[in-house]
Amino acid sequence: MTKYSLNVAHLYGNLLNTYGDNGNLLMLRYVAEKMGVSFNVEVVSIHEPFDAETFDLVFFGGGQDFEQLIVSKDIQSKKADLTRYIENDGVMLAICGGYQLLGHYYMGANGEKIEGIGALDHYTLSQDNNRFIGDIVIHNEVFDETYYGFENHNGRTFLGKGEKPLGKVIEGHGNNGEDQTEGVVYRNVFGSYFHGPLLARNEHLAERLIRTALSNRYGGIEI
Repeated sequence: MTKYSLNVAHLYGNLLNTYGDNGNLLMLRYVAEKMGVSFNVEVVSIHEPFDAETFDLVFFGGGQDFEQLIVSKDIQSKKADLTRYIENDGVMLAICGGYQLLGHYYMGANGEKIEGIGALDHYTLSQDNNRFIGDIVIHNEVFDETYYGFENHNGRTFLGKGEKPLGKVIEGHGNNGEDQTEGVVYRNVFGSYFHGPLLARNEHLAERLIRTALSNRYGGIEI
């Protein structure tokens, strides 16, 4: 029997699953099991409630514009519970579209304003006939860790109150191509534009997410 277990919500996992980002869950499971931790995943999708008390870790990926528009409408019904989860230091990894939808809004490729839940204080603008594509390297000064990845996004995200970047851009474009930030850290929420997926190349971040979720649930842990 495993000594510890984690309950994981995969937000809209049947809709938002492009760019291989579901591989982040595979990496989290791999790291958890190497640590002797049972890893239990449940998809929470449209017309289904999100119970902030049930889950120890949340993964929120990205998708195509059509699917993200569906999600943007449904997620408003989960806004209060997701915000409570975040403010209570729940652990979350959000990639691309998921990252954008945690903020106030993002502008779609056709110029439409797509509402997020405003749990985090960022917003995202679009670019005309351009995307940020290519290898990217960032450094997180708080953890003194370097993260490697691949970015592919039209959005230009600007961080707001209480938000810190996941890292400072060493190579690549990052959140917006202007301020040398990439991703976000707010409480125990980690957001990024890294695809590929993020955690497959940055196992130390995967372990950090697992250990933080375990600490939240059990307090002191012995692994």
